[in-house]
Amino acid sequence: MRQYEPHLYMICYPNSALVLSQLSPENFGARYNYGSSTFYSGKLIFAEIDIDYRNDYFQIDKALDRLNPHEDGSPKATRYISSYRVLEHVDIDAIQTLYLANADGTCYPLHPGKYEPNPEEQDLKVFAEITPLTMLTLSKKNMREFGRWFTSGKHQLSVPRLLFLQVNIDIDLFLDEFERNPFAPPPLEGVHPSKVRNAILELRRRKDKDLKALTLDTAFTKESYRKINPGFMVVDEHKEKFFPMPSLKEIEMTNFRFYKGM
Repeated sequence: MRQYEPHLYMICYPNSALVLSQLSPENFGARYNYGSSTFYSGKLIFAEIDIDYRNDYFQIDKALDRLNPHEDGSPKATRYISSYRVLEHVDIDAIQTLYLANADGTCYPLHPGKYEPNPEEQDLKVFAEITPLTMLTLSKKNMREFGRWFTSGKHQLSVPRLLFLQVNIDIDLFLDEFERNPFAPPPLEGVHPSKVRNAILELRRRKDKDLKALTLDTAFTKESYRKINPGFMVVDEHKEKFFPMPSLKEIEMTNFRFYKGM
């Protein structure tokens, strides 16, 4: 029987899970969206984890022993290991590559890079927490500061580890457009424009407040990957790993099929 290379994947969105698979990342993304008997259609974010990573919380070796091809010789697509408290038990160093998949199954890899705060960035940013939280937050903090705040253990909302992204919206342009037309489409899917406007004005008015929740659900499946800038970050109290989002031009040149589905 043909042998396949095993892969260890952490599904980050739309659900949270650690799984083994004999599929490549590209084939795994396609399988999740339209090749599985379990219905799902939408964005998929997952990461490849070092196959040698081990944590006593996960029964990885036991699952590996059961990761066998099907009787017809085709690869085993998914062998679930865990679907609860996954990210907090996966060391940041073990996360190798982050993958974005469209509803049509096309897939794009994001590789780790160096995060440098932009001093010319606008005063307020929008962050979408992906896992284990799924909130949409307006903040005065940069990505590093935001992640460290949520994982410091000093606040009621603290989590051991967080994966999130920054959403690119022009705050001042939105305010100008809202004044001209309060009935214009919202800059963020699932959030009423007046709520975004009120949150912006509140944070700019209050010097003692750095964060303002916009919604408890990111509704990220309705947004476009095109809005992500500068990228994703996974962070805890001690470590961080940044996955920069390439320019749209680079994505178009390197993977036109994915680009069309963004």
